[in-house]
Amino acid sequence: MNSKILIVLLMITITIVNAQNSKTKTETLNDLINTAVSVSPEIKMLESKYKIAKSNIEIGTNLPDPVLTLGLVNMPTNSFSFTKEPMTGKIVGLSQAIPFPGALSSSADAKAIDTAIVKENIVDLKNKIRKEVAGLFYTLQFIRENIRYAYESINLLRQISDVVKQKFDVGNASLQNLVQIEVQITQVKNRIETLKSKERSVLSKLNALLLRESNAGINTPEVKPIKFFDTGKVNLIELAKENRPLLKSIKIATKKAELLKKAAEYSFYPNFKLALQYSQRDYSAKTSTDYVDFFSVIVGISLPINYGGNKTEKVNRAIHLGSYYNDQYNTALQNLAKSIGTVNANLVEMYNRENLITKELLPQANQAFDAAIADYKVGKIDFANVIKAENDILNFNVELAKVRTEYYKNLFTLEYLLGEEINNIAKNSTETNDEE
Repeated sequence: MNSKILIVLLMITITIVNAQNSKTKTETLNDLINTAVSVSPEIKMLESKYKIAKSNIEIGTNLPDPVLTLGLVNMPTNSFSFTKEPMTGKIVGLSQAIPFPGALSSSADAKAIDTAIVKENIVDLKNKIRKEVAGLFYTLQFIRENIRYAYESINLLRQISDVVKQKFDVGNASLQNLVQIEVQITQVKNRIETLKSKERSVLSKLNALLLRESNAGINTPEVKPIKFFDTGKVNLIELAKENRPLLKSIKIATKKAELLKKAAEYSFYPNFKLALQYSQRDYSAKTSTDYVDFFSVIVGISLPINYGGNKTEKVNRAIHLGSYYNDQYNTALQNLAKSIGTVNANLVEMYNRENLITKELLPQANQAFDAAIADYKVGKIDFANVIKAENDILNFNVELAKVRTEYYKNLFTLEYLLGEEINNIAKNSTETNDEE
């Protein structure tokens, strides 16, 4: 009876565990990217910078506070009496500085442009994180594929070892062959340990971007064949001009220089100051006179004399800043063109190498291995040829995995350079070609 209850409880436990495991969703590359973006301290820092820039718009771009003035005028020093002299009075004044019309709004426009620049910086950083996560993900995928092929190589070497032992038993193989095959297996095991160390290192870097424990598990699927994207059908430079946040932010900064120049030009116009003043006088018992109060209105105008050319230099500074941003834009565009050209060349190279490996090198290596085993069994070739044939299969499999992962890493680099996802580019390109 107790054993039946134990079995039932065990089955219930297994069912619960399986149910929980079934709810666990394997994270895709996009899931990892979204997580890295959502937890990124750098993005949060830029978001705070955006709030600072937004708050800065109102600073110094509104009317200054009015000034309240309280005072005494014409107070006689021999008596300090308010009623002895008719000109003695108490003053209450209010003054307001008024910049030239349009000066404040012009300054606000120049400051507001900073928020647009920070927005583009945030988008560019998100794209950079996307590239970094993808790069580490595909590196991790390649290392694990490399480890898998290494284990397959060990299995293949053990099969070769069985053949060698059979030949050794009948005196057709030397003890050196047996030792050599074990040395080869040990070398592959050593390679696996090196790869596992690299795997832990890359996993730690990827988890750092996700703000997770360094040894937190991340699943990677098998390396997929290359899905070639023909970049020749798209004007990538024009696409980068439209979408790359870096270029857009420099363009916005160029516009800011123009607004700063416009704001600086207002320094050549006068500012105004309006003051209202009320003077209250007391009744004089001595003269039996009730003195009349006074009300004054004063308008002041600043004289923009431009001593030492300080106002002119404000305008010149904005002009030079505009030239700087134009040169920066052209420099960034030039570097971008070089980077895009390099990535394009890599994409074509990886695609051609995949075709060469899958259609020629790898099939030939498998055929050579089968032939080497057959010839070795009948004593036509030396054992070293068998080892070489097996090693060629391992190297070509590893090279194929590297080519494929490097292709997708370069594809994500291209996305970062263009500021647009490849799927969207391919979709738009197809729609354009259909219209034509």
